[in-house]
Amino acid sequence: MTTVKPPKIPISVLVVIHTADLQVLLIERTGHPGFWQSVTGSLDAVDEPLQATATRELFEETGIVADGERIVLRDWHLSNVYEIYPIWRHRYAPGVTHNTEHVFSVEVPREIPIMLSPREHTAHAWLPHLEAADRCFSASNAEAILQLPRILGR
Repeated sequence: MTTVKPPKIPISVLVVIHTADLQVLLIERTGHPGFWQSVTGSLDAVDEPLQATATRELFEETGIVADGERIVLRDWHLSNVYEIYPIWRHRYAPGVTHNTEHVFSVEVPREIPIMLSPREHTAHAWLPHLEAADRCFSASNAEAILQLPRILGR
C-alpha cells in the first residue's frame, strides 16, 4: 500500500550558519549538482512555531543542535515571499505557487562537526560570506548572507 504524503506547507525557514569571522556553511542538494544553499525547510504543521522549525531543520540537515545556550538561533524577524520553482510545485497543494520564508542565523565554532542527511545533501563547504552568497542558487539565500554583517553589527 502506498502512503501519500500530505502537501507541503508553503511556509519555511532559512537558517544561515556562520562563524564569528563570517565564514558561511553551504550544503549541496542531493540530485541537484551545483545547488548550494543554507539550511531550509518547511513547517511540519501549520501551528509549528518558526523557531521550532528552524531548530529541527538545523539538526536534521547538519546535525547541529541549537541548545539555546552555546548555540543560539537568531530570528531576524524578516520574511521573503518567493515563487516556488516549477520542479518542486508538485510537493504543494494544487494552485500553490508562492512560499513565505522566514530568516534565521546561527553562529557556530568553525570546528563543529557537520553530519549531512545523505537523502538531502551530498557535500558541504565553509566559505567567506561574499563567496558563499555568490555560490547560492537561491536569490533570497544569497541576500540573507550578504546582510549578515549588518544584522550582526559587524
